Amino acid sequence: MKDLNEDELSNIVLGAAIDVHTQLGPGLLENVYKKVLAIKLQNLGLHVEVEKNMPILIDGISIDLGYKIDLLIEDKLVIELKSVKEISDVHVAQTINYLKMGKYKLGLIINFNVSKLKYGIKRVINTKGPRPF
Repeated sequence: MKDLNEDELSNIVLGAAIDVHTQLGPGLLENVYKKVLAIKLQNLGLHVEVEKNMPILIDGISIDLGYKIDLLIEDKLVIELKSVKEISDVHVAQTINYLKMGKYKLGLIINFNVSKLKYGIKRVINTKGPRPF
């Protein structure tokens, strides 16, 4: 695929996520949606990193504490997948931290545990640049 910006990528991801939700419905574990969505996006020709490691950087030292982005699309778009009652402030904060740590501009939180996927989508924008750890 040609070099797509974050908005174009998010449109492709959301289309694929809606298709996954339509076929599988709500109520499955997050890992099911993660695996199926990753395969679907790869089949569309996108570069997808699953569970991208996000170390904490402090005083020039990188510390791996187990933080992982669910899906990173084309090294630009952060996707956090959920299968919960509702997206919480903690989920938003987690995504903002990933955006800052990786210096990414845009993230999507997609909660598959909803009747219609449009009710489970939250767009998160990094407006402040990298976090000064």
